[in-house]
Formats: sequence, structure tokens, C-alpha cells
Amino acid sequence: MENIKDIEGRMQKSVDNLKEEYVTIRAGRANPHILDRLRVDYYGTPTPINSLANVTVPEAKQLFIKPFDKSTLKEIERSINEANIGISPTNNGEFIILTVPDLTEDRRREYVKQVKSMAEDGKVALRNIRQDANNAIKKLELPEDQEKGLMEDVQELINKYNVIMVVSQPDKEKDRKGNIIYSPCKEIGIKNNIEVYQPIKIREEYQYILDKRPDIIITAAYGQIIPSQILDYPKYGCINVHGSLLPKLRGGAPIHHAIINGDKEAGVTIMYMDKKMDSGDIISQRSINIDDNMILDDLYYKLSILGRDLLIDTLPSILNGTNNRIKQNEEEVTYGLNITKEEELINFNDSVSNVHNKIRGLSSIPGAYAMLNNKRMKIYLSEKTNNISKEKPGTITDINKNGITVSTKDYDIILKNIKLEGKNRCDVKDFINGIKKENFIGGIFNE
Repeated sequence: MENIKDIEGRMQKSVDNLKEEYVTIRAGRANPHILDRLRVDYYGTPTPINSLANVTVPEAKQLFIKPFDKSTLKEIERSINEANIGISPTNNGEFIILTVPDLTEDRRREYVKQVKSMAEDGKVALRNIRQDANNAIKKLELPEDQEKGLMEDVQELINKYNVIMVVSQPDKEKDRKGNIIYSPCKEIGIKNNIEVYQPIKIREEYQYILDKRPDIIITAAYGQIIPSQILDYPKYGCINVHGSLLPKLRGGAPIHHAIINGDKEAGVTIMYMDKKMDSGDIISQRSINIDDNMILDDLYYKLSILGRDLLIDTLPSILNGTNNRIKQNEEEVTYGLNITKEEELINFNDSVSNVHNKIRGLSSIPGAYAMLNNKRMKIYLSEKTNNISKEKPGTITDINKNGITVSTKDYDIILKNIKLEGKNRCDVKDFINGIKKENFIGGIFNE
């Protein structure tokens, strides 16, 4: 028998096909979705227009397309002309204007017939999928309660809401060839044919989101302050997935600080968003242990999986109104604010545990560092020892294939994986192949 995921995939495909047919119909009003099927050749990659530009409706019969990068104007214009959507674009050098012509009465009646026919075909397709699933369930000859439960699962899939938009930060990074690197969030949106919106300042460009009439908004590490106009809009609220066990470690870098602080436990909180930073009511939480050698990259990955699963498990209770809503205890609040440049510098005049925690708490981004002979050395992996330090903190006392041994306030620490300014990142066992050890032993970091 098909499993539930297979059935869901078939249903979702039917719904997506129906949506794609709908957007091909041009009514008498401006509708950004008439552009959904269009793709622009962007550095050799077919890219949706809404991933390259803001599409707004300033008037009932006009669409404004303002690209994030003006150099894409001609390609966007070419894509619209080639798509033959029945509207000629006007390019003024800053943005493109699409003016929707009036509908004749005959054309309007024809559109109504098309929509009704499409809707009926969609219903038939979904009913057929449901019937196939129900027939397969009956063939299993399950106990009555299990059979009923499976059929209810199939029905629930039909009633499920879809993700209607992905909101991501504007593209910033470029690779060595100058091509823009998409955020993972944007890539997922494009892959699944979900509209991607990238406002530069969401506090000023929020109306387009409200125009989509979302029932619920879910955020995770978005990086901009969400305006109250958005927070107050959705029926089920704005939900945030936060990488700490609130009220501990409010702020933009809770995972970094959990390791830097030497915490033995980390976790994820699903919470209602509020105007104050990470202060909203707690809906659910889940935790994991942090071992003494876990680095940021490892914990970040583990918490991303934990957060995903917790969100999936929590959403049904939010939608049916049975979820918890627990006020945060303000007396227990701590902060995990964004890491500053000054905080990236290692202070070897500290305990070996604190030095080790800083290194792993910043590995691999942004990376803790120390200065040696006027060059920056980033340090990504380290190992604590029980050897009492006998030299001034920061002094290199040995260097071999096992690592660089450095004195701290109490015990020696061994640096295992590094990147010296002007060199590639590597293990110390590889680093020593191209150096003279005597040039390093006795050197002192940060002097």
C-alpha cells in the first residue's frame, strides 16, 4: 500500500497543478501570480521573477516590478514578452510596469467557465486519490479503529494548508565568479515552486506579506525586527523557533553562547513572537546534552533537527487551540547576543576550560582567533590537558603532529585545527610540514 507521504505527494501535485492552471487566467485586475510561471535567465539559472524583484500592485490595474539588481531589467522584460501573457511591459530604466487591459463581457464569461472546469477537474483528481487510498486500506483488513484512523489521515491531507510564501533576507554573498549565493531558505522555496520574498527592510515593506493573508507565520533566525503590523495579523499568531531553552539566552547567538558558557544542556523553544526580543509565551521546548568537545557546527546541526521535529509535533496543537502558553520568568532571563569582533579574540590569560569553550563555541563561524607575530590565527579545534602551565599565558611551549601546546592561566591547551592568515585551514599535523618549529616555539600569542 502507498504510505501517507506518497498519498500526500500525489494530492499536493494535484493541488499544485490546479494552482498553476489558475494563474494562467488573466482577470481584469492586476495579479502578481500571472508571473509565477515565468523564469528569467539569471547567470545561466532559470529563476522566478519574484526571486529577483519586488512585485507590487500600486493600483488595481498595474503591476510594478522593481528588481533588486537593475542589470536584470532587460532579462525580466524579455521573459515577460516571450511568455505571451497578453500584457506589454513598459521599462523605464528603474522598474517595469504592467498595465492590465479591461475585460470584455464575453471574455469574462469565458474565464468563469474555465475556472469552474478547472476546479471540478481538481476535485475529481483528489477524490480519486482518496478513493485509491481508502480501497488500499480496506484490503489490509485492519481492525476497525485502525482503518478509520488511516482514512481520517487521508482526509486530513486534503484539508491541509500549504506554505504560500518564503521570506528570506536579501541576497548578499557572491561566489568567486560573481554569482549570487542563495540562502538555503530561498533555495528550498525555489525548489518547491513557493514564492520567495526578500524585503530589504521588512519594517517598511510588510504590506506584501499581509496581502497574502497568512493564517500563521513561522520564523527562525530571520535577522530583522518584525513589525507589529505583521505580529498582530495572523489568525494563529507569529511563531518563532528559538535555539535555546527560554528564558535563558535570549538574542541572536544563543547556540554560540551555550557552548562558550560551558552549559551542559541546550535546546529549542517554540514560542509566540512579541514586540520585545524573544520574550513571548512559551509553547513547547525540547533539550539535548552538550558534551565537552562538541563544537558550534555540531550543536547547530543537532538543534536544527530537534527544532524541525518539535515544530512538526507542536503545530497541530497550535492550529486546534490546545497548545500550552507559558509566561517566561523574567527573573531567569539571560542573553546570548550576537558575537562581536572583540569577543572573537582568545584571552589565554583565562582558564583552559574557558579558552576551550570559546574556541568550540565559535567553530567554525565566525572562528575564534589570536594574534601571532602580527598575523591572525583562527583556531577551530582544541584539546584540554591536565598539564599545569609553567609559562606566561599565551606562550607556545611545543608544536608537533598532535598540535600546538599553549599555556593558559592554569593548564596547557593544545590547538588542533587552525588557519594562519594567508594560509588555508588545516590540521596542525599538516601545518608543521611547511614551517620551522623553532620559529614558533617560545612565541607568545597577542603580544
